[in-house]
Amino acid sequence: MSEARLHIPPAPFATVAALERGLGCSNVVAQVLVRRGLADPDAARGWLAGADRHREDEFGGMPEAVAAILEHVGAGTRIVVHGDYDVDGVSSTAILVRVLRSLGADVGWYLPSRTEDGYGLNLATVDRLAAEGCGLLITADCGITSVGEVAAARAAGMAVVVTDHHTPRGDGALPDAPIVHPRVGGYPCGDLCAAGVAYLVARALLGAAGRDPADADADLDIVALATVADCVPLRGENRRLVREGLRALAATRRPGLRALMAVAHCDPGSVDARSCGFRLAPRINAAGRLHRADAGLELLLTQDAERAREIADELDHANSERRHVEQRILFDAEGQVARFGDAAAYVLAGEGWHPGVVGIVASRIAERHGRPCVVVALDGEEGTGSGRSIPAFDLLAGLDAASEHLIRHGGHRAAAGCTVRREDLDAFRAAFVAHAERVLTPEDFVRVERVDAIVCGEELGTALAEELEALAPFGQENPEVSLLVPAARLTDARPMGEGKHMRFTVQTGGARAGAVAFGVSRLPEGADAGTFDATFGLELNEWNGSVEPRLVLRKILPCGAGPIALAGEPEDPVAAALAERSAAPLSSVGPSAPGAGDPSRDGAESAGPGEGAVTGPSVVRDRRGAGIAGTLASLVATGEPVLVVCADARARRRGLAGRLGGFALVSYAALERDPSIVRPYAHVAALDPPADPGQDALLQEVSRTHTTHLCWGEPELAFAVHVHERDLDLRPTLRALYPRLRDHGAAALADVPPLAAGRCLRVLAELGLVAFGHAGAISVPPPSGRTELERSPSFVAYRQRLEEGRRWLSRATPLAA
Repeated sequence: MSEARLHIPPAPFATVAALERGLGCSNVVAQVLVRRGLADPDAARGWLAGADRHREDEFGGMPEAVAAILEHVGAGTRIVVHGDYDVDGVSSTAILVRVLRSLGADVGWYLPSRTEDGYGLNLATVDRLAAEGCGLLITADCGITSVGEVAAARAAGMAVVVTDHHTPRGDGALPDAPIVHPRVGGYPCGDLCAAGVAYLVARALLGAAGRDPADADADLDIVALATVADCVPLRGENRRLVREGLRALAATRRPGLRALMAVAHCDPGSVDARSCGFRLAPRINAAGRLHRADAGLELLLTQDAERAREIADELDHANSERRHVEQRILFDAEGQVARFGDAAAYVLAGEGWHPGVVGIVASRIAERHGRPCVVVALDGEEGTGSGRSIPAFDLLAGLDAASEHLIRHGGHRAAAGCTVRREDLDAFRAAFVAHAERVLTPEDFVRVERVDAIVCGEELGTALAEELEALAPFGQENPEVSLLVPAARLTDARPMGEGKHMRFTVQTGGARAGAVAFGVSRLPEGADAGTFDATFGLELNEWNGSVEPRLVLRKILPCGAGPIALAGEPEDPVAAALAERSAAPLSSVGPSAPGAGDPSRDGAESAGPGEGAVTGPSVVRDRRGAGIAGTLASLVATGEPVLVVCADARARRRGLAGRLGGFALVSYAALERDPSIVRPYAHVAALDPPADPGQDALLQEVSRTHTTHLCWGEPELAFAVHVHERDLDLRPTLRALYPRLRDHGAAALADVPPLAAGRCLRVLAELGLVAFGHAGAISVPPPSGRTELERSPSFVAYRQRLEEGRRWLSRATPLAA
């Protein structure tokens, strides 16, 4: 069970319904889109199509860069592409090298060493390249902050073109060279990764050279890989590039990628963003983390299938080594966390920790403990640190606050790096933790589980799983869809994967769905009782040649139900019984209201409770048989007031408390007494069916002015029958209540359902068997002899209503889920 809180953004019912109609999609997908800011049907349609495309001439700085590059290509100048050691840096380098080769350029590359060179362009590299005869230096995934290094390169006789996507320097200084940068150049998609920038440069180069720019599409496979791996927002043109790139990756003829997918056990036919992020990218990154990144670049450029297999094996072994190193450091880091205790932030350091892996360890610690974390690899008198944050904490601001103890630092809100002297480590830790203590609150440490849609059991099938695939690719700012199943019953738990994982069944609303929980060895006690809310992903699982929907557990939390208010009757059951006794004149107790059961009413014949009884011009949403938990929880999550109509409000509140909430409950009887109860509410949910034509007519009237949701299924129908019999078959209740009234007065009413108690009082008063004094005092005169209950007009009317309700409820047909 997770210590987290749910975050459910509002999704107004009318907005979701309009989008559902406009797109022809399911209610669940409409909920997802609205909660992700795509409530407008045209905007949602365009986003789903993922067709955003912009011209290269919209990219400021592109013409100057292309002209400079082609001049050097034509002159036969030695060109060097300087990249970076991660997937994005390797991919952008490969794209530029490939297009320059196709144009006949004399081109080479340089990828820095993480441990020897550090990130980006440095003066030693500039000197080395100048000495080797480089005439044009093109940066890829670096260079935008290298003002001094670019100046040095130019002073050494090299021309420079900068292609990058990172944040420029805070002082606004830019390198004195042609720059291709999406934000600096005002490109409509400012969130491109470096590979996306390189791809557009390649298109522009081909077009300016008289070639077909579409030839650059051959690199869309690695553009998609880099875009996912670099965690840039998957919106706008990035979404299109990844969608098209994943299709290209599935059919790629690039020997290196096919070999990489083979060693990563990644089926090309089912490759997706998750495969890129968790199977392919880590293997390319591993070389740059532990050794040099050149192997990854050679893998992307080689046309030799045998060499590709050798490199892929090498990268796979490097990734295994990286995992081993990571686990060792993580074990040591967790020991330090235990020693520091429940701090607001962690600065962990170790001798001999590999600087290429500390960022991953920091990410693991931050995720596991919900605290910002900086992990420092100490080597000699200095340490190289890498940090990861939590949503509430600006990590770069934290490093800024402790900057007097750092040699250098940089990054952004979620991830950053630094260099610190060994002797300043403790002072840095103290300043960093103190800043976190000042800006963070206890609530910031509670993990937030985002919810995109609230679902009923019947919706968790193949059709929804297929529909959700249209929202892919998933990644930054378009995370995998999180579905909330409220008050879920998790049953039939069985271990799988040598006990490391579990498979189980999710039961809700009479429906059952298969689920798995990865990295979970047991479910919480009481998981089968419906006292937990659970969030899931929904996917199509292929196994032994068959495809079936499968829920993937994300979080289990205790039901976060809000309060349930009673509407239309006092909280005190005795007061409620006395109110029912005197609320309405006898003439209104009859079995039907005006127009009830009248076939001419609005041209519609009155129907039984299982036969679509409610009609009218307002929205009536038929959710019968779908399960009440998902329906009611989704209504509450709209942020609009909800009134739930039921047979017995008190009994329903007892049954729902702790599982569902955030709404008001009213009984049909209370609503009959005062129909104006519905006025403050946007939604009226009929939890139980109307028990007779009068209640049905009342519900029809409500549906004329309010969005009405029919929620009942077989259990609710059975409950309605029980309450109807209990509250109108008064003879056994009168027989038990009368002597207790004589002995205990009004206190005897506390143990009887208020509606039945109030009706019994009315009957006894008509028969002269009870009398009422001040403030509800009840006295029982001595009996004058045997009394026939049928002498009470109310008793007769109640009997008539009992029989008519029995006939009415017996007309209900089984409801299909």
